[in-house]
Amino acid sequence: MLKNLWTDESGVIISAELVLVLTIATLAVVVGLTEIAVAVNTELNDVSNAIGSLNQSYCVTGFVSICNGKHKSSYGGSSFVDSVDDCDTNTTCDLVAGSSGAGEGGSGGGHHGRW
Repeated sequence: MLKNLWTDESGVIISAELVLVLTIATLAVVVGLTEIAVAVNTELNDVSNAIGSLNQSYCVTGFVSICNGKHKSSYGGSSFVDSVDDCDTNTTCDLVAGSSGAGEGGSGGGHHGRW
């Protein structure tokens, strides 16, 4: 019985079939990983656009402290107005090969609600 099982070739995979199956599986894995890389790069580009669209303007008013007619301390204040830079959004260059530039959000972000 063991000799019959050993010599039976009705379910044997021929090496050419095995090479073909492994080649197709390898190509499928490569294509899948490429699509994952494109998706990750697209999402990171969206995150960078979101960070770039943050308004970093600020204004701190000054003060003067006088006690018994004597000047104790003062601060003149400070301010900064954030203007739109080229690097705030990545709408001018496509980071992902083959993208149409529209992205998930349609227009690729922007500066909405700037001061």
